Amino acid sequence: MNPRYFFPLLLLTAASCGRDTFFQPDARVNFSSPLPAAADSARVTAGRHYRRGPGGRLLLGPHYRRAWAAPVSLPVLKPASVVPGGLTFAKMGGGFQTISMTMVDSAGHSYAVRSIDKDPYKTLPKFLRQGFVLATVRDATAAAMPYGAFVVPPLTTAAGVPHTSPRAYYVRADETGLGEASEQFRGKVVLLERKYEGKQNIDGPVAGATALEETDDVLPDRYANQRHQLDADAYLRARLLDLWLGDWDRHEGQWSWAAYPQPDHRLLWKPIPQDRDQVFFRFDDGVASWVVSKLVSKFRTFGPHYQSIEGYTRNASFIDQRALAAVPRATYLATAQDLQQRLTDAVIEVAVRQGLPPEVYQLEGARMIESLKARRAALPRAAEEFYQLKSKEVLVAGTDEAERFEVERLNDTTTVVSVYSLEDDKVGRNGTLLYRRRFNPRDTRRVLLHGLKGKDEFLVSGQVRRSPFIDIYGGPDEDLIQDSSRVTGLRKRTRFFDTARNNDFRPGPETKDKTAHNVLSHAFDRDGSGR
Repeated sequence: MNPRYFFPLLLLTAASCGRDTFFQPDARVNFSSPLPAAADSARVTAGRHYRRGPGGRLLLGPHYRRAWAAPVSLPVLKPASVVPGGLTFAKMGGGFQTISMTMVDSAGHSYAVRSIDKDPYKTLPKFLRQGFVLATVRDATAAAMPYGAFVVPPLTTAAGVPHTSPRAYYVRADETGLGEASEQFRGKVVLLERKYEGKQNIDGPVAGATALEETDDVLPDRYANQRHQLDADAYLRARLLDLWLGDWDRHEGQWSWAAYPQPDHRLLWKPIPQDRDQVFFRFDDGVASWVVSKLVSKFRTFGPHYQSIEGYTRNASFIDQRALAAVPRATYLATAQDLQQRLTDAVIEVAVRQGLPPEVYQLEGARMIESLKARRAALPRAAEEFYQLKSKEVLVAGTDEAERFEVERLNDTTTVVSVYSLEDDKVGRNGTLLYRRRFNPRDTRRVLLHGLKGKDEFLVSGQVRRSPFIDIYGGPDEDLIQDSSRVTGLRKRTRFFDTARNNDFRPGPETKDKTAHNVLSHAFDRDGSGR
């Protein structure tokens, strides 16, 4: 396209929908006539406002516009009978783009109700909340598959990953049974699903758990004491499933965690993925959207090939770094191969056919099935690339209790990092191995050791020619640091970060003293709030 026509066409395309007229007034196709009071279903569109002419599709991309505009039949949401005992309003949600609320049933179980359509108005700076910029950003919602979340449950069941089971509904234009949220949800297509947060919701896929918490509650517990551990293998399985589905928005807020007591007195937290709004994302099929996809790597398109593992995983880098620190390469590959066996052709075909409305299946079903099968074949390669990405720099964190970190530079291809408990016998964990992983400098450039609070010990040994950098962050309490290692070369491979006083510091020829007269080195983001 000639550049001189690019921005005028962008302005004309986006300006065609003003701020007040962008969204469809009601999801019902024939919304001008009243819906009968006893109606159980309605003919609706998820978002016919995403239709564009030839110029708009060329510039902004066809995305999933046909799926958004396709008339489909959905059940009418009837709060009093949608689940046994009915649902009542509890509270509004806090999403920036999605209208959401929590409802509860007669047993106290929580349910999330979210609009399928989104409005990024609040995510933009105030000076951009108008005109063509707002309309263009709103239009990008068409890159999401509106019914994608309903395809996922059978796939996650086959994969062995806990999950929710969302259902789609239409909310009547005269609905009054949603409490103070009624007006905001009227005339919309919504997703209804169980929420697995809080003890009152322990059943179904999390039966047997003793607690259900969100990530920002689990991680502080994990770093407070040695009893709390994340199930790294289960998390990896869920993340490889995310890659296969092209689900790029998996930040720490997209997970719940179920706690299971272990025979050794640990509490193992298993992940529960939630909010599948961005599966099967299709973005780079227009001139402008292709340019944006090159500038913003997380906007990866779902198709037969994995476009960018780094892009797919960027939003989850914080939680990935903390949950995958102990997982070796062999587990990545074995998990990918196991998923290949579980996600059979029949599983894929049934999930897509049952999850998509028939009208949307006719438009997108064959293409989605073909892409899922092709991505399944390439999953081990994607897992290998994911491992390489996450192994370049590895975070090994202790807790606020006392630990001993042992770094053994065994040979030029193997450095072993082990973490042991130093708690006294009354806890029953004296000398217990908490962590161990073997690192190859070919894959790992740097390992960061964080002692956090507690009187920790850091022991580094071995004479080699190659080894990862070892960065030691002692934490606020008095620590022991002893480095007897040696790595051939001019650059020192052990660095110690802490305050200049109140430590038993025994450096060797490989140690670089990075202590300072401040406590900046003690900073450690435990729950993602520091980003």
